[in-house]
Amino acid sequence: MNHASILIIYTGGTIGMKEDPMDGTLKPFDFSQIMAEVPELNKFAVRIDSYTFDPLIDSSDVEPSLWIALAQLISERYEDYDGFVILHGTDTMAYSASTLSFMLEGLTKPVVFTGSQLPIGVPRTDGKENLISAVEIAAAKDETGHASVPEVCIFFDSKLLRGNRSTKYSAEAFNAFASPNCPPLAEAGINIRYNTDLIRKPIYWDAQLRVQTHLDTRVAILKVHPGMTPQVMRSVVCDPLTRAVILETYGSGNALSKDWFVDIIREANDMGKILLNVTQCKSGTVNMNLYATGATLKNAGVLSGMDITTEAALGKLFCLMGRSEDNTRVKALLEKDLCGEISK
Repeated sequence: MNHASILIIYTGGTIGMKEDPMDGTLKPFDFSQIMAEVPELNKFAVRIDSYTFDPLIDSSDVEPSLWIALAQLISERYEDYDGFVILHGTDTMAYSASTLSFMLEGLTKPVVFTGSQLPIGVPRTDGKENLISAVEIAAAKDETGHASVPEVCIFFDSKLLRGNRSTKYSAEAFNAFASPNCPPLAEAGINIRYNTDLIRKPIYWDAQLRVQTHLDTRVAILKVHPGMTPQVMRSVVCDPLTRAVILETYGSGNALSKDWFVDIIREANDMGKILLNVTQCKSGTVNMNLYATGATLKNAGVLSGMDITTEAALGKLFCLMGRSEDNTRVKALLEKDLCGEISK
């Protein structure tokens, strides 16, 4: 491995816990001592520094303020390191990785999220392997000396997934994350094998990192379900304080065909709302030309999210709306692939 420098950023989460020998409780360990806790890292020709958020954040409490802080920290330290490893709780990791992929424009270095299902201080932990491989990937360079994976990613259970294609799949299994519509960018076995044809590379390697810190979070998510009432739907979709709504629909983008449902969609569209159709299915894509109900939504002003995840749709909307108050411009960009979040 080429000599490199990596900054490990600990935001909180299971991976950073170890058992207190005095009372047996799990407590965060001192990441300034990471080389002592994970001595395998000493075998890499890599300088590793650490930064710990204070206070630590339970991933269930993650808010956009954390994403802004992470983006600013990476920007401030960008010239000092070849890559960044972010240790994060699993519950909202896919949301964080997705949003940061849109916030960090012109990225030429790896930003690898990882964590664990078991604390790093217990015998059967998956944390050590996840951390070791994440560091190796963040430090990896190709034959030209550039980063092997200059993207925001998630490494978990031997697979490197594009951050904005990832979703939490299991609450208990070590393979906690899945990327159903995009193959892994790399897989770790005896060697780490990179899927180089899938990895996005910057147009200009000397591009300056641009960080977007203004996020407009006026987004609601409505999961279409049997028994949904007009009152509930209108309260979400037509709320005057909401600028955009993600509709989680059935299958390839289908929803109720009842007049009241379509009328509320049209009402929201007439209010100028941004309406984005995302499938509830873990795998597959929205195609509103396939069935009549999907076509009805399209004609009522709903945009296709194609095969985007809900997590990526949320982060994309936050960022696009933060850039512009013009909903027409936001809508135009929503259906474009900006950083690998949808299939072309």
